[in-house]
Amino acid sequence: MRSFAAAFSAAGLPLDGLVCNAAVYLPRLQQAQRSPEGFEISVATNHFGHFLSEEFGGKVPIPAPANLGDLSGLKAGFLAPVAMIDGRPFKPGKAYKDSKLCNMMMSREFHRRYHDSTGIVFNTLYPGCVANTALFRDTPALFRTIFPWFQKNITEGYVSQALAGERVAQVVLDPEFSQSGLHWSWGNLQRAGRAPFAQPLSDQAISRERAAMPWTLSEQLTQSASI
Repeated sequence: MRSFAAAFSAAGLPLDGLVCNAAVYLPRLQQAQRSPEGFEISVATNHFGHFLSEEFGGKVPIPAPANLGDLSGLKAGFLAPVAMIDGRPFKPGKAYKDSKLCNMMMSREFHRRYHDSTGIVFNTLYPGCVANTALFRDTPALFRTIFPWFQKNITEGYVSQALAGERVAQVVLDPEFSQSGLHWSWGNLQRAGRAPFAQPLSDQAISRERAAMPWTLSEQLTQSASI
């Protein structure tokens, strides 16, 4: 990421929008996979990668809701045997949710630190449940069959990849989304023509005091690694 940022800056090109949406979801892991730097792969990809280049963490308790605890895993250096931000035993689904909660917190912190001085708009969004993307390629085949059907017919939260892409483009380009520091959503129930709205976030996601420490720890960890 550092070499990419340096090359982009040297090229003198304008940057009109940056969408940080890289993600891995590996719910079947029995033990943590690690990045070349030694970090648990979900947090390394979904959080550290975005932190360098700049959904909620999930409320359904399967296997547990997002919760960063006292950040003891990050404070310990986040290298083996540590695999969770809260320092607890590895749970792959929770690792994914925790990384997404970090995304929310860091977006708010970017807004607080840089919006007024740069005019850059920092926002997050939930376009709906895109249930049939390659994100789920490491889930069981039966899950990949049932999950889209369930989202279409039971929760009614399903959106197509094309519609999700349109909504991402809206947030990047449409003047309607020019206010910084918000989380945009179209809701969990999908309805034709439904207007987007700024969705309130949990205290954990918006707390300045809570965000300052993971920012500092993430900065230290990414500076010490060759990411």
